Amino acid sequence: MDNHIREKRKELGLSQEELAKRCGVSRQTVNAIENNKYDPTLTLAFHLARELETTVDQLFSPAE
Repeated sequence: MDNHIREKRKELGLSQEELAKRCGVSRQTVNAIENNKYDPTLTLAFHLARELETTVDQLFSPAE
């Protein structure tokens, strides 16, 4: 699964640490998701989308 978390996070001027705090996870979790090392739970995906002002569908896409 590919994601656009890094791009959206940077557009909003958020650090990994700030996004992680807002979503209730560690900075390492955000880093792992951004680098496609970890697929978030559905609940976390919705938290990320909300904090990044987008939808889950726009944030994640199937790997090509």
